[in-house]
Amino acid sequence: MRANIKHKSGDYQIDLSKPLDISISLKGNESNVGAWNLDAPIIAPHVEEGFIGKVSEGASVNFNDINFNPHAHVTHTECLGHITKESYSINKQLTNYFFLAELVTIAPEKYQNDFVVSRKQIQYVIGNKKCEALVIRTLPNLKEKLSKKYSDTNPPYLLEEAAQYLVDKGIDHLLIDLPSVDKEKDNGALLAHNAFWQLEGQKRTLATITEFIFVENSIEDGTYILNLQLAPIENDASPSRPVLYKVL
Repeated sequence: MRANIKHKSGDYQIDLSKPLDISISLKGNESNVGAWNLDAPIIAPHVEEGFIGKVSEGASVNFNDINFNPHAHVTHTECLGHITKESYSINKQLTNYFFLAELVTIAPEKYQNDFVVSRKQIQYVIGNKKCEALVIRTLPNLKEKLSKKYSDTNPPYLLEEAAQYLVDKGIDHLLIDLPSVDKEKDNGALLAHNAFWQLEGQKRTLATITEFIFVENSIEDGTYILNLQLAPIENDASPSRPVLYKVL
């Protein structure tokens, strides 16, 4: 089924029957993706005296408890409340859910002892394109991203200059297939987060960062309509399900 999307930059047509889910699901075992030295999530039947929440154990329903951290275990979308003293909830800050997005593929380059996404790389792949959301797929793009353990591996990240460039381009929503836009161990500097949300200036309260996405290699770079879905949780971050629709 095709739909016409009216946007401030023009009208776009998409096929609603061909969604491209770029999220990583949550699994209650060691096969789940992980970061920040947290144990794997737990999804298990609720247990109390005289009750085990599992039909195969005699209950009338399956009734699971779920223990996880959105920043460490699943595709998640966060707002500036992730790094501010003031409390900001992603459920309050994100009030629109469809955005004009550009999907780009970047091979992080060597910088000192790290691999990073730089300003010049983003400039090159974006060019003069206009978009509200940027989806970055990094290379190599292997299936192991769905279950990789990133703790203490110093994964690639965005340079501060790259995050500032996104601000200058008017991009409000950044999505990336890494555990963080910042260096794993940076003594709390969080340069890319701070630059993207402009904490030293006019705070970008409506801007969001989505981490731990996974974009299949079969999905081509280009222009999409992004439907950014998230669980309605009052927290700085929430598990999310970004879905792309190719612009026809």
